[in-house]
Amino acid sequence: MPHKFDVISLGSSTRDVLLKSGYFETRKHGDSPTGVEQCFPLGTKLEIKEIYFTTGGGGHNAAVTFARQGFKTACVGVIGDDITGQEIIWELKKEGVNADMFQKHAEGHSAYSIIMVHPNGERTILSYKGEGQHFDVKKIPLEKMDSEWLYLDSMGGHYDLMWSVVNHAVENGIKIAFNPGGKELEHGLERLKPILRHIDVYLTNKEEGAELLKVKSQNWGIVLEKLSKLVKGVAIVSDGHNGVRVSDKRNIYSAGVPDSPVIERTGAGDAFGSGFVSEFMRVGNITKAIQFATANASSVVTKFGAKAGILKKGDWGPWKLVEVSKK
Repeated sequence: MPHKFDVISLGSSTRDVLLKSGYFETRKHGDSPTGVEQCFPLGTKLEIKEIYFTTGGGGHNAAVTFARQGFKTACVGVIGDDITGQEIIWELKKEGVNADMFQKHAEGHSAYSIIMVHPNGERTILSYKGEGQHFDVKKIPLEKMDSEWLYLDSMGGHYDLMWSVVNHAVENGIKIAFNPGGKELEHGLERLKPILRHIDVYLTNKEEGAELLKVKSQNWGIVLEKLSKLVKGVAIVSDGHNGVRVSDKRNIYSAGVPDSPVIERTGAGDAFGSGFVSEFMRVGNITKAIQFATANASSVVTKFGAKAGILKKGDWGPWKLVEVSKK
């Protein structure tokens, strides 16, 4: 019998407000994790030139990609019993995403992010996790999670939830894509190994992959090699504007990033991950999956917010497809 859904996305859903101002300055600082800080003077009032309200979050953004690509999609997340939560659900339903399995908690507020956008396209995100991180494994309707694929994003780091969902997928022949967040990675490699061996597509950036493996992030070839040995299927390591590398245990695929305008970078990683899985679900071809993922991410950064630029089925954007090498 056919599955009820093509793909179910589990992860965060947030209300986002994006603020753009010419008064946001950047300064190099050795103590900053990125080496650069976005600054504004304390005790003053700064004019905001542009403001955008939208919704986002890793699980939410991925679900929108799948839906726009024509897949029958559901999204599972957690919201508070508030206006923000209602807007999150409304946005998903507007995209044709089933949100019936969302958990609603009355104790606190839904997740909310304030995104301060610098004129160069980079941004600083003030993230309130709220109820979005409080997944209750007892309320996850596993019996209703009938799909060809599961796409697992950040789920608040709840190990029992990850294990229950993965075990459900294994028992029911459901393929799994996994794009873990920081709280999932905090469990460490030894605790994650039993989960990784069931993953069909594993997505990470170079820094998080290196941190999980306890190796130097400068050598992303080593990161990819080690991850490929741990996961069941395809391992993907991205490095921002430097591109991506993918291993299917037989070959290594590499691609850069095409030249395209950058308005704002929020959601680029989500667009790449869900774009890759979308095309991989459709044709099973890694080269085409990389090309569509790159096109989806390139389109997203040309718009404000994580979803406005997500491509629809049949649209690969106006740019030449990225060249993918294979060895």
